Amino acid sequence: MKIALFLNSQKDEAWKIAREILGYLQARGVEIFVEDEIAGALQCKPLSEVDPQSIAFRISLGGDGTILRFLHRYKEISAPLVGINLGGLGFLADVPVSQIFVSLDHLLNGDFIIEERLVIEGQSHGREPILAFNDIVFHRGLNPSLIELSVTVDGNFLNTFSADGLIIATTTGSTAYSLAAGGPIITPYIKALALTPISPHTISNRPLVLLPKYEIVVQYLSHTFPIEVRYDGIEGYPLYQNEVCSIKISKKVFPLVTFPYQDYFSTLRSKLGWSGKLKS
Repeated sequence: MKIALFLNSQKDEAWKIAREILGYLQARGVEIFVEDEIAGALQCKPLSEVDPQSIAFRISLGGDGTILRFLHRYKEISAPLVGINLGGLGFLADVPVSQIFVSLDHLLNGDFIIEERLVIEGQSHGREPILAFNDIVFHRGLNPSLIELSVTVDGNFLNTFSADGLIIATTTGSTAYSLAAGGPIITPYIKALALTPISPHTISNRPLVLLPKYEIVVQYLSHTFPIEVRYDGIEGYPLYQNEVCSIKISKKVFPLVTFPYQDYFSTLRSKLGWSGKLKS
């Protein structure tokens, strides 16, 4: 079995745990590959020497940001991912440090579930499509005041939003920026998208949940500076007046490994600090 191991190299704890995981897995006959830049430091094989399609699993050490960075950097690797949480608020990196080796045992024994998370792609004229696992964000950028964004859904005009911006989020991204902007939490078992305006001028402009079969087209209308289109906060480009970005579901999915001891609703309570108690 071949596994790609990614880590947040800025965290000392990640290096320590990576070496422990390497020893644990290599002792069980697993081949480990890491980014070329750190292969020497970890005395491990570099990713450039392996066929991406031969990798069985990806393991990430860090937080959700670490996962997103590597998903965008290594798009050619499509193996299911295990996220080990060394950060704070992490929904993709859901394996706590205390459960690392229990989880690895489950992984090697085939005792896990693979969730196929939705992925969206956005495209503007003259540009290649870009994938987003969490969200595509339209932000006012350098504009000192609100911007106007026209939105159509499957060719039907929805609204012109006067706001700081707009977020199109997957179910995975519903607990990221969209949530901070007042969007709904959508469980990953539901196939849907959330359209969340950022600080809209009109209070009646509320978040909207859409079926993923729809194509969403966002057009920038304001006569001012270009705005920023950002994919998962990783990739992006400027959008100029009257330019559009078309968003639809990608044929690609994001396979995320979950284990028997994990429960999404328990994760919500823990990560969001909900204090409600079960009363008898």
